[in-house]
Amino acid sequence: MEETTPLQQKEVLLLLTNQWADWEAAYAIASINLMDQYVVKTIAVDHEPKVSMGGLKATIDYTLNDYHDLNNLAMIILPGGLGWNEESTDDIATFVKMVIDANIPVAAICSATLFLGRYGFLDEVKHTGDELELFQKEPLYHGENVYISAQVVTDQNIITANETAAVEFADTIFRVLKMYTDEQIDGWFHYFKHGMVQ
Repeated sequence: MEETTPLQQKEVLLLLTNQWADWEAAYAIASINLMDQYVVKTIAVDHEPKVSMGGLKATIDYTLNDYHDLNNLAMIILPGGLGWNEESTDDIATFVKMVIDANIPVAAICSATLFLGRYGFLDEVKHTGDELELFQKEPLYHGENVYISAQVVTDQNIITANETAAVEFADTIFRVLKMYTDEQIDGWFHYFKHGMVQ
């Protein structure tokens, strides 16, 4: 009997800060982790558990310094939360630049989009976020001309979404990762966006 080789799972990294917004990536990571070809892992600046805004304590699989081989990385997801404005994010920016330079998708929602804008990652990338005015408060942000008022925007391997767009965020992530057919994703979106009873 011929032996089958175990499927090599690609990793999707959930990049966490303290007080991360647990609901914003929940739809996405729950479905990703059900797929045979993907596994969700957490990453942060250190190994200290990160407590979400809802009080959930997440253990950390990798630190930024641990993760150098990007060959098995499918995407990084940056949920919003209070930590993006309350903690030093320079080391995270260095890691995200490495991922972007490797043409690996980056998905950010809510205040994580402001983090991307703060470091110039969105200056020439069509993007969205909670409000343009919030981006304009970032001294090094120069992306006004490519800001779009929308639930979610994808451009140049970067997904951005506003804080009310958890369903749209997940929908777009599913399409980028090619997890299901377009028809299946359309059905998923309609179900979770509009409800079981209409």
